[in-house]
Amino acid sequence: MTENLNGTNEDIGAANHVAGVFITSLTRNNKQIRTDRAEAIGEDSQLVYRRRVEDLEMKLKRLQRDRENAMDLAPDNIGSLKPAANFDADKFADNDIALSIEIRNTEIAIDVAKNRYNLLFVGE
Repeated sequence: MTENLNGTNEDIGAANHVAGVFITSLTRNNKQIRTDRAEAIGEDSQLVYRRRVEDLEMKLKRLQRDRENAMDLAPDNIGSLKPAANFDADKFADNDIALSIEIRNTEIAIDVAKNRYNLLFVGE
């Protein structure tokens, strides 16, 4: 008999007595080991994949906000009735088109990532 850390006595010499996480871990069979590893890999992959989808969604919101802010042509100060004097139409058009393309590509990436996530981790 051996006293455990809780102050109770245990018979650790009994052939049929296996207790504790460490002993249990040592006696796991190959199937249990593969299952545990698969669960860990699957959980890590799912968390990373979900984060990637969330990052794409955040990127989309920022791009949309940037495009909306680029259309702010309000006067430089409250007393002025004249729009910003340094407005460059070519630069505005190039920037708007570039942002629109990036927004569209991000929307496609989000759609693809969500569909793959659902297929890989939800089973849909």
